Amino acid sequence: MREESDTLEAYPPNRWLILAVMSLSLIIVMLNNVTLNVALPELSLDLSADNSELQWIMDSYALVFGGTLLVMGALGDRFGRKGALQIGLVIVGTASAWTAFYADSSTDVILARATMGLGAALVMPSTLSVVLVVFPPNERGKAIGIWAAMAGIGAPIGLLVGGWAVESYNWEMVFLINVPIILLALIAGAIIVPRSKDDNQRPLDVIGAILSVIALASLLYGIIEGPSLGWADKQVLVSFVVAIIAGMAFVVRQKKTEYPLLPLEFFKNQKFTLGLIAIALAMFVMFSFMFMQMLHFQLVRGHSAFSAAIRFFPLPMGLMPAAANSDKLVAKFGRPNVIATGLILVAAGLFLFTLVEIETNYWQIAATFVLLGLGMGLTMAPSTTAIMDVIPESKAGVGSATNDASREIGGALGIAIGGSVLNEIYQNSISIPNSAMGNSGLIESSFPAAMKIGAEMLAKGNAEGGVLIANARDAFIEGMVGACIVAGCVALIAAIIVKWKMPEDVSSTAEE
Repeated sequence: MREESDTLEAYPPNRWLILAVMSLSLIIVMLNNVTLNVALPELSLDLSADNSELQWIMDSYALVFGGTLLVMGALGDRFGRKGALQIGLVIVGTASAWTAFYADSSTDVILARATMGLGAALVMPSTLSVVLVVFPPNERGKAIGIWAAMAGIGAPIGLLVGGWAVESYNWEMVFLINVPIILLALIAGAIIVPRSKDDNQRPLDVIGAILSVIALASLLYGIIEGPSLGWADKQVLVSFVVAIIAGMAFVVRQKKTEYPLLPLEFFKNQKFTLGLIAIALAMFVMFSFMFMQMLHFQLVRGHSAFSAAIRFFPLPMGLMPAAANSDKLVAKFGRPNVIATGLILVAAGLFLFTLVEIETNYWQIAATFVLLGLGMGLTMAPSTTAIMDVIPESKAGVGSATNDASREIGGALGIAIGGSVLNEIYQNSISIPNSAMGNSGLIESSFPAAMKIGAEMLAKGNAEGGVLIANARDAFIEGMVGACIVAGCVALIAAIIVKWKMPEDVSSTAEE
């Protein structure tokens, strides 16, 4: 008993307060992943941005954020995680304030979003790495579960905040709202968060860092641009080739260098590798589903952006308690069983969602959201703990960044592949009235465009506009069902892999 007390004294007594500050900082990053989605229509009108510019406003953040995660995690380990966190928050806050007050072109917003992505890449790995080093092993599962819950609810909160900002004020408020939250996180972090870094002062692998940025950024670019440009497009294929070459060069470099950026022996541990796979596939499902449901609620059911975001909240209501208490279930039933059960619940929720029709009552949809949230919570928290259990404290930032990169790649794949499946089925199912055939190409390529054209036809007294809207809604629902089936199958396959391959945790008794 005395030994346990002595061990706990080595960790900060205010560690749960530190976790609260890390959670607030994490939510800031997750907010910026999605808040701007709901502001794009107003932003495009105000800045006269075309579709390509709007795409880059979204993609610049994701590319810089995902591409630099490993480097920023390594910098936090080398020079200090608290410093990386604080600098990242300052970068995000400054870029947000500048955009809100001074941006007057789409180029300004694209550059600001890229800068925010760079700051976010400093913040997110720091939050989890600080959690790892301030909590003793017996409390780590609970703490990481709460961290994962905050990461899970960040996106729905982002949609809600974005919808409120646009409806109540303007698109600039989507950026300005970051500033007071970041100031709060900065002040609390400066006072509460302890300093930590790799005491061995290992030199940074600069060549490995450059190769990791090229590989991750190229991979994400191909995934993001694939649905719009076409998977066989030259740009997309070249980006994948570059990602493969840079990735292979990165692996060779990590094997040969004395101080690797990401020690490859981590991947020899099945808990680490399967944890990354489970996280990536869970985010694949979550982002694919959220992408579809924003369109579903706004364009099929006619809700505003804010009203649509509110309807997402049954999902985090299921996710938060499941993630926060997953450590108790892992202790009782074993990590592989808990993660596999979570993925099966996700698959069940998605398959149930295939029964949704245009007339389906919202409360039936809400119940499905709760089921999905429970599954996500039981998947993401134990998977994150499995990853971080393998990481030594000296590499906490890089381990956290690897976890974050798997989230980013999985989410990007979910939107890309889920969107591609939805669009393919929509295009093959849409029936276009004769009077709208002049816009057939636009109608077939874009569900929102079909709804807009149908509304314009109705405004001109053309009754076939109503037919076009009804047909487009039916085709979208068919596409959504197909995408849910694909995502559900992905979740089932992930459950089988985890149950079959992930090793059980060694108990403390066995270790002794």
